[in-house]
Amino acid sequence: MNERYSERMRDLLGEEFSAYEVCLSGAPVRGIRINTLKLTPEAFRVVSPFSLEPVPWEASGFYIEEEKPGKCPYHDAGLFYVQEPSAMCAAPLLKARPGERVLDLCSAPGGKGTQLAQAMDGQGLLVLNEKMPDRARILLQNVERMGVANAVVISADPAALAARFEGYFDKILVDAPCSGEGMLRKEPAAASEWSEGKVRMCADRQAKILDSASRMLAPGGTLVYSTCTFSREEDEDNASRFCAGHPDFALKEQIKLYPHRVRGEGHFAARFVRAQGERMRIRPAKLPVDRRAAEAWRRFAADFLLKLPQGELFSFGDSLCLVPEGLFSLDGLKVLRPGLCLGTYRGGRFEPAHALALGLPRANFTRVVDCSDEEIARYLRGEELSAQGNGWCVVAYRGWPVGLGKLSGGRLKNHYPKGLRR
Repeated sequence: MNERYSERMRDLLGEEFSAYEVCLSGAPVRGIRINTLKLTPEAFRVVSPFSLEPVPWEASGFYIEEEKPGKCPYHDAGLFYVQEPSAMCAAPLLKARPGERVLDLCSAPGGKGTQLAQAMDGQGLLVLNEKMPDRARILLQNVERMGVANAVVISADPAALAARFEGYFDKILVDAPCSGEGMLRKEPAAASEWSEGKVRMCADRQAKILDSASRMLAPGGTLVYSTCTFSREEDEDNASRFCAGHPDFALKEQIKLYPHRVRGEGHFAARFVRAQGERMRIRPAKLPVDRRAAEAWRRFAADFLLKLPQGELFSFGDSLCLVPEGLFSLDGLKVLRPGLCLGTYRGGRFEPAHALALGLPRANFTRVVDCSDEEIARYLRGEELSAQGNGWCVVAYRGWPVGLGKLSGGRLKNHYPKGLRR
């Protein structure tokens, strides 16, 4: 442990420092969050390959002992998200509800954003933003795997968004980039990267992000600020500084989890509420639709689905998407996904998207090829399988969709995305 960091933590924790120091030599705590957009925690317990112990602050969160839960095919099916348990504490403070306009301002890799999606139950407008393009692509993959249909995934600087969405969102989560002091047990390399200069830099950056977030929150709305660090500069001091600079915001609650006090790596979260006032409105966008693509989709869906999903269609490049109700204009924004991607229209043909297989109820598909353990392992590697039938199908593991395939001549051609293959 960095000597200066030890001194700071000793000053912060006092007599508890020795317990904190001892806990860092232990194994990191692991957890998963069950995806309630697809099944209940009780239903997952029936099929779970893991021993599950509830996380106190998240109803769908569980401690597990397994080191690599992501290798389980249920992960590819989006039945759970691998998430550090203490990181699950922030999103519930926001109390996101169905039908609201919610922003996760620093969303990658997607743990808290998909947690908010579960609270919204597919209803309302969820905007997930990540400034860094590479991280935004990882965010998109997790959103699609978890079957989130009402999310708009964008990549923008918070200040640029603030100028555009003045007073627009009912709820905003700011899980800000931080010095990562809560990562020392999980990622030992974080200790060598720590410095007081980094703490100061992070605190200043966080304050600027919070200022942008404050401009986008509607009067009467809720803002939650969180970090995975322990420094007062980034946590309590930033919360106090924010209130001092924004008198129309009141600090209602703050929590701090330390790894020697709870089963987790540590987290900080503060909840603010903005004073009531006149709400701003942004008119819904006019969404163009390629008629040929829409017709091709309907013909495809009549064969592939038992029921056509409800919602407004939008032609996004050569893709056809189902977008959240009341979607704003996307002009000038870098958008990775404006809703649920249904597929692409090329050369007069409609080709379904991977997101479609994971974003609709599993009982809605007409052709499902259910795989054994050996077959699903082959499918996830990108191999072809033996199967009867013709046309597009959903490939499933024990009834849960994992991806797409195309049947012909006793073979199943693999359409699992190459970037996801093992």
